[in-house]
Amino acid sequence: MKKFYSMMLSIILILSLLAGCGTAQEPSASDDDNNQNQDKKLSVYASFYPMYDFASKIGGDKINAVNMVPDGTEPHHWEPTAADIVGLQESAVFIYNGAGMEHWVEDVLESIHNDSLIIVEASEGLSLLEGHHHDDEHDEEEHEDEEHSHGNFDPHVWLDPMNAKIEMENIKNAFVKADPENKDYYEANYAKYAAELDTLDKEFTDTLNPLPNKDIIVTHQAFGYLCSAYGLNQVPVEGLAPDSEPDPARVAEIIEFAKEHNVRVIFFEELVNPKVAEVIANNIGAKTDVLNPIEALSDEQRNNGDDYFAVMRQNLESLKSALE
Repeated sequence: MKKFYSMMLSIILILSLLAGCGTAQEPSASDDDNNQNQDKKLSVYASFYPMYDFASKIGGDKINAVNMVPDGTEPHHWEPTAADIVGLQESAVFIYNGAGMEHWVEDVLESIHNDSLIIVEASEGLSLLEGHHHDDEHDEEEHEDEEHSHGNFDPHVWLDPMNAKIEMENIKNAFVKADPENKDYYEANYAKYAAELDTLDKEFTDTLNPLPNKDIIVTHQAFGYLCSAYGLNQVPVEGLAPDSEPDPARVAEIIEFAKEHNVRVIFFEELVNPKVAEVIANNIGAKTDVLNPIEALSDEQRNNGDDYFAVMRQNLESLKSALE
């Protein structure tokens, strides 16, 4: 895989050099000014939406941020294109979550040659939860595929606001290193959003603590950090891969659990087929609702101007109505 990415990069660079041999138009003075303004901004590549959102909040108008995974795309099995790799090769900062979320990172980073690129593994310094796999219910191949995607850890650390705060701090430190002139700007933005994350954390605690029910059934095991932070119990139909299919025995087990614990809502994700959640809900007379792991925004959310905070508050509303 690493050789493949290296080869892809070499071909693109050769093509871009050949394209540059043509007769280029003379740049105008205003083009030069624009280019200088652009050049002053840090070029930042972020591996998927939460990293992009956190980077945009800390970097503000001092950076040009690129979200590598397109809106509406589930990032677990996404692969970078040749253009992504060329962009990354030329950027100043690359931010990824780590903890096994981006299965392609190692190969891609080994294939690019940019000694000045500052690489941020945003989850560095966090204690990771183990991702539990239903070993006896997976066939060997599926299990290996899931292991390949995530290693043994649950990568969805950003769903606990206190983890998001550490991720933002790691991003802020990288921006300060890449662009020390604007240190105070990045520090001030970080302080602002760290305070907002404290507020969000308190909203979750104050809302969820008094509720009588603590069990949530989810189709994708993405909510371990959120549940751990607020005393909830996540019962996943499937493991860490969002689109793997559960076997009938597991579905029967979940239906039994839901009946015993009087679970009234089965949660699914916006970007994943809801049919498993619907089957379970129909069996027990429950309803389905969205709990969003904030891995990508839908077009509708993007058009609404939603961000991490907005979607987290939508999640809080959904949890509140399910657990009341």
